[in-house]
Amino acid sequence: MKFTFPVLLLVSSFASASEPTFERNVEPILTRYGCNSGGCHGKARGQNGFALSLLGFDTDFDYNAIVTEARGRRLFAADVDFSLFLRKACGDVPHGGGRKLPKDSPEYALLRAWIVAGTPRTPKDAPTLAKITVSPTEKLLTFNTALPLRVMAHFSDGSSEDVTKLAAFQSNDSGYAAVDATGTIKTGPIAGEAAVTARYADKFAVSNVLIPLPGTVNAKLYEKLPRQNFIDGHAWNKLKQLGLTPSEQATDATFLRRAFLDIIGRLPTPDETRAFLKDADAKKREKLIDALLARPEYADFWANKWADLLRPNPYHVGIKATFNLDSWLRDVFRKNMPYDQFVREILTASGSTFKDGATVFYRNRREPEELAPMVSQLFLGVRLDCAKCHQHPSEKWSQRDFYSFAAFFGRIGRKGTGISAPISGSEEIIFASESPATGKRRGGPVKHPLTGEEMTPTPLLGSPMEIAPEDDPRVKLAEWVTAKENPFFAKVIVNRVWADLMTRGLVDPVDDLRDTNPPSNPALLNELAADFRANGHDLKKLIRRIATSYVYGLSSTPQDRNVGDTRNYSRHYRQRLRAEVLLDAVTDITGVTEKFDAMSPGSRAMEAWTVRGTSQFLDSFGRPDPNQDPPCERTTDTTVVQALHLMNAPSLSRKITADDGRAAKLAASKLTSAEVVEELYLLAYCRPPTDAEKAACVSRFEKTGAKRREAVEDLMWGLLNTPEFVFGD
Repeated sequence: MKFTFPVLLLVSSFASASEPTFERNVEPILTRYGCNSGGCHGKARGQNGFALSLLGFDTDFDYNAIVTEARGRRLFAADVDFSLFLRKACGDVPHGGGRKLPKDSPEYALLRAWIVAGTPRTPKDAPTLAKITVSPTEKLLTFNTALPLRVMAHFSDGSSEDVTKLAAFQSNDSGYAAVDATGTIKTGPIAGEAAVTARYADKFAVSNVLIPLPGTVNAKLYEKLPRQNFIDGHAWNKLKQLGLTPSEQATDATFLRRAFLDIIGRLPTPDETRAFLKDADAKKREKLIDALLARPEYADFWANKWADLLRPNPYHVGIKATFNLDSWLRDVFRKNMPYDQFVREILTASGSTFKDGATVFYRNRREPEELAPMVSQLFLGVRLDCAKCHQHPSEKWSQRDFYSFAAFFGRIGRKGTGISAPISGSEEIIFASESPATGKRRGGPVKHPLTGEEMTPTPLLGSPMEIAPEDDPRVKLAEWVTAKENPFFAKVIVNRVWADLMTRGLVDPVDDLRDTNPPSNPALLNELAADFRANGHDLKKLIRRIATSYVYGLSSTPQDRNVGDTRNYSRHYRQRLRAEVLLDAVTDITGVTEKFDAMSPGSRAMEAWTVRGTSQFLDSFGRPDPNQDPPCERTTDTTVVQALHLMNAPSLSRKITADDGRAAKLAASKLTSAEVVEELYLLAYCRPPTDAEKAACVSRFEKTGAKRREAVEDLMWGLLNTPEFVFGD
């Protein structure tokens, strides 16, 4: 049976115009049903000979693919319902994607009406899409309820249109709130928050859904909660919205271990633990943070974090350049260089890769197209990678944005020494290219890959910058990146540091700041960024601000009204220790040092300057692969390999049983069994054992009789194989 013109009554809500057009009506249907997604016809080579642009960002390409490609066989004007375009969609002929549109659906009717009308396109002089809005923009919902969204398209002539049935929807966390193809949100049985993104054409809008925990909490509870700085107020406000209540304060022992591991990457000694636990000063936690920030280990620990993000592939750049960058990073944190200065020195770096540490940043990433996404991701929290080939699928960035930003790096000049620098690891000189008239220019203009247009350096969301031929565009870039008005710069670094201390960023992932990935606490992120700017981009002050908040000192033990919370900081979230931190902790506890390639005897893992050194332990616990290009965001995942290594690795067993190790010395000491047990607990857990733990361990000692050393070794091995040791609490 063939459809006739009256079927247009079914689709009147799809278009306000007298007839549907490709851009306004057809392309959104292809996007909504995933036809132009990366897993279907939107992939680079298309699917089964039919290719569309990813998510419909190139309407000219898509129109041509449907209407004229394959000798026009996809559309059949003489018998519209025999068009392959429709028959595939409704399942009349085999289709790899299955049946997408039933014949009685409004979408099928609209596509058919478009073909009947002669496959019209939106006129060039027609009003353009200015934005879309979704309503409600924010809504408080209860468990297991439904909420339909409404999406409105707003055009340049002031007109608007309901495009809900043409929009595509996605939730950032379907565990809290899922959304179906019609735009209906359905909440689950968990308290929390979700952001639901609506997309129509190339525009996005977000609806935030709050799902509070059922039950009543006395409002005075939140008023009485301690506020040690502005962080606490913002955190309590969010918990109040969600009906969550915070856990108790962590014990002094837990806080001590947490602060040491988070700020300097090592465990306190038993003497340091005893002194802190005995200290009756009400301000002792604050004083501890200040003392840790002043210790030399601080620089090594935070330089190690940034080495993951900046360190080049050592097999490409050579060990001397790698060492030079590592030394520069440690010096940066030793001097507490302001963060904006740190970034400016990287972006504008010039000189020898053997003498000027920041220049090594340009040693491995050699093309503007490689540098642009790395800079935007690290220092702006903007992921531009997708925009290199096509419009970003979940953001506003286009290919023009990508290559205009890459143009800032088009004048970088390089001069190698000896064999070809890119492959030899020899010295290379990085410099800003001079005017072509001098004949010394090494870089070249960045061109748009499709149009061949020479791109003008342009900041994201900014206007093109006219830069004289003799000037270095990177200077202008550095000024814009670090400017007070930049909406990205301060937010991404405070979010990164927050994640380092609080386990999870206010925005997660930490370097993915976008409208469709909103922060869990926008007000807190904004004030943290403003406070960071006001304090001269001082990283130590930022760390102190976070670590002296009441929220930082919460216990990780959940209670009834926060057990399901994983993103609002109603309690502290545990995380596995970094590979180097864990290995240094094992070394400290066993009393047997580790040997590292290219390092002096007695060196700590945190002091190692290259990931090329052999270490099965570090590799097992997530040290970056030396062949992996930065930035390398380490995961804190736990694996079977890690568990087996702690249980069975010969290298670890040798440390525990070494004749000159701590276990042997404790066994030979005059300490009582109870005192030995306490010493080991203080070493591994930074707390004394409970009465039950002490009794169980002492009993084990008594059963072994003369084999005291064996009992000490067994207890040490057991403590090293517990979550309490492996995780920061």
